[in-house]
Amino acid sequence: MTNEEYVESIVRISGTDVRKCMKCGKCSGRCPAFHDMDIKPHQFVTLLGKGKIEVLLESKAIWNCLSCMACVERCPRGVAPAAVVEAVRDTVVRMQNNNGIKAEDIPPIVDELIPQQLLVSAYRKYNK
Repeated sequence: MTNEEYVESIVRISGTDVRKCMKCGKCSGRCPAFHDMDIKPHQFVTLLGKGKIEVLLESKAIWNCLSCMACVERCPRGVAPAAVVEAVRDTVVRMQNNNGIKAEDIPPIVDELIPQQLLVSAYRKYNK
């Protein structure tokens, strides 16, 4: 894939319009994992907008993001930095060809007490 295709893919997966970001930093200020991230939430949005995909794909922050959506709540413009981080994480996983889960890989601890919605949503998330 070309750089532009990666940008287009990540924007599509995240569903976020990075052009709406006014770089106020409120999202990063609210992030509970801020100190563990090499790239802060507002920087993810900025770097994606500039097309700096290689920096995002090599970031350790994609594994430190808690996906708590605190950054999304705080954004005055409705930008979703957590969605961008998750889209980058999904892209890296896809590049590694580790984006599948098989029925036989589901641990035997799963029983009739676990809601079916949990299984279906996990299956959909990890089989993109």
